[in-house]
Amino acid sequence: MKLQMEHLTMTYPTGKKALQDMSLTLSSPQMIGLLGPNGAGKSTLMKLLTAALLPTQGSIFVDARPLAKSEGALKAQLGYLPQDFGLYEELTVTQFLDYMAALKGIRAPKAEIRRVLSDTNLTPQRRARIRTLSGGQRQRVGIAQALLGSPQLLILDEPTVGLDPEERIHFRNLFAQEAKDKLVLLSTHIIEDVQSVCDRLIVIHGGELLFDGRPEQLVARAQGHVGVFQGYPPQGISCEVTAQVNTAGGILCRAVAEKLPETVQKVEPTLEDAYVYLVGKEGKRP
Repeated sequence: MKLQMEHLTMTYPTGKKALQDMSLTLSSPQMIGLLGPNGAGKSTLMKLLTAALLPTQGSIFVDARPLAKSEGALKAQLGYLPQDFGLYEELTVTQFLDYMAALKGIRAPKAEIRRVLSDTNLTPQRRARIRTLSGGQRQRVGIAQALLGSPQLLILDEPTVGLDPEERIHFRNLFAQEAKDKLVLLSTHIIEDVQSVCDRLIVIHGGELLFDGRPEQLVARAQGHVGVFQGYPPQGISCEVTAQVNTAGGILCRAVAEKLPETVQKVEPTLEDAYVYLVGKEGKRP
């Protein structure tokens, strides 16, 4: 599958520009991490790709065909987990998945439901009513419905919110497995979720594309801009503190800055450092 976006612009009736002249090409098999602060335009981009919204300007093509002419074919191959996904509280997990399978036109739904229940570790809760589930279990139901039918395109908006660390690792590995022969777009605020499984990162800010490339390319941009020091930031330095650790010698700070003083020990940047550096630079633009 190949998705092409050409000069996408989305302006809401309020006048807010959610996306500005964005052009991207996404091809399978690939797992792509979509990063950006709140209000960056990530959810708007995903809604455009699923035809839930129409762009104010620009075009989207699915396998070289305009989305408007291939919307049905796209949705037949789509698994989508929006951030505000609604669940039918009085249904059991199995009843809900059976309903979603019917909407997707899935043949032999029982076998498919058993598969996604197993993949999402929900088999013990299969007869439980959704209203009785914990937040993490409800999130897993949302992931399960997206996986129904083994769709060729998976678009997941904050899929690991509410999951404990062990579950997050399980689902990161599950998404990576899906991406071996599918196109997976993963939007998240959790850097670890993209660092370990995504071979391509897209960073947007204020509706504009800031970065598109491999994780190590983003890390390279922060080289020389990350340092550690004891105590609070040195006077006169404008920086973003990314971590504080209590040590026997006091607080050890890790910070990102455009220019580090000679007294600060420079260290190798992490992906999180690089993301903070990139977004911070954009936030300081006039």
